[in-house]
Amino acid sequence: MPPIFAAPSEPTTPVWFVAAGEELPEAARGWAAATGFEASPGGCLLVPDGAGGLKGVVFGTEGAKARSRNPFLAGKLASALPAGAYRMEGAIADPRLATLAIALGSYRFARYRKAEPKEIRIALPDGVDAAEVERAVAATFLGRDLVNTPANDLGPEELETAIRELAARHGAEVSSIVGDALLDENFPLVHAVGRASPRAPRIVDLRWGQADHPRVTLVGKGVCFDTGGLDIKPGSGMLLMKKDMGGAAAMIALAEMVMGAKLPVRLRLIVGAVENSISGNAFRPGDVYPSRKGLSVEIGNTDAEGRLVLADALALGDEEAPEIMVDAATLTGAARVALGPDLPPLYTDDDVFAEDLLRHAAAEHDPLWRLPLWNPYDDLLSSKIADVNHISGGAFAGSVTAALFLRRFVDKAATWAHLDIFAWNPSAKPGRPEGGEVQAARALAALLQERYRR
Repeated sequence: MPPIFAAPSEPTTPVWFVAAGEELPEAARGWAAATGFEASPGGCLLVPDGAGGLKGVVFGTEGAKARSRNPFLAGKLASALPAGAYRMEGAIADPRLATLAIALGSYRFARYRKAEPKEIRIALPDGVDAAEVERAVAATFLGRDLVNTPANDLGPEELETAIRELAARHGAEVSSIVGDALLDENFPLVHAVGRASPRAPRIVDLRWGQADHPRVTLVGKGVCFDTGGLDIKPGSGMLLMKKDMGGAAAMIALAEMVMGAKLPVRLRLIVGAVENSISGNAFRPGDVYPSRKGLSVEIGNTDAEGRLVLADALALGDEEAPEIMVDAATLTGAARVALGPDLPPLYTDDDVFAEDLLRHAAAEHDPLWRLPLWNPYDDLLSSKIADVNHISGGAFAGSVTAALFLRRFVDKAATWAHLDIFAWNPSAKPGRPEGGEVQAARALAALLQERYRR
């Protein structure tokens, strides 16, 4: 990750934040008039100094009277500015989020294609915690890299390696259960989903922190590629399935932030890492499998594999009765139909937790929207031959019924929340380049900081 902040003694070029209708700095007025520049939101004007250098930069903001404001608008500067060191001046609504947006907007995935680095550094604004911003950026870059890496280079084993590298950075412990050992250790659903692939499925379990601290458990869906199984996806549906481990990436990023901040919690990260493939031993529609929880599960569609992996992983985490248990998963297309790619639904029965998390989501510009665990829809998961069918019997409320299915595997956790994320930016937005995205992790990190920071 390139440096975010300019050194205290480093000369910096001003970036003047100016809303539409406001007077431009005197140093920029003549050049703006000559070029016809108007300070529209997101507009950027490089002002020369007359000697071939850069005197400053005018950046258009939305202004206090705008009907809707994007706290990440400053992220446009990541691509608009030449390499160098800058300081922000003017009416900046939230200097921390502006700094974060510029840093996040500078992300590039360059594993397979050389990209010319362009290092932009920002003078530390007053009141901004440099360590906190750097943790958030590093964790987000890590998660984005994992999502963007194609499945030929990121399978279940490689995902486990990423978790082990995370553990090594922070002195955490990691164990894993791999392949047919999943049956011996009572993870039948994880095994069923991943057994058709030559890349062995696994449960990866990270622990960090003192045993007497409050237990916080993170669970991530790590489906490294999803063909749909025997209910095979069309080609167009498979194009982005390298991102089906985006829930695991988000929880890995969150774990990075929690451990980096040294929060006084007993952190546990559980990832079910599999590839949903097709072969002669692939699980089938209509099959019935036991689960770690003891519930028998009828398979309604092999393309709804993620909730099966999560079911066993959640049951494992629930056995310790954590104070908070959160899972994240790229789980349903229904969530995208309801809320689009940018706004993941949040499900929980804990109203206080929901209110706190939504407050932090707004403050961090890491948006979430609460949807209901609507109990009457639980009947849609009924099965005539098993305790539960893992998909609903109709076309409605797919995200809600998926959350209701997962809830059946959680009894002891004081608070459980489920996040149905997309983990992808279909097009570039300020602070959010096109490609893999880490959703909900910064909001959750802020909530955990508030609750557990001593």
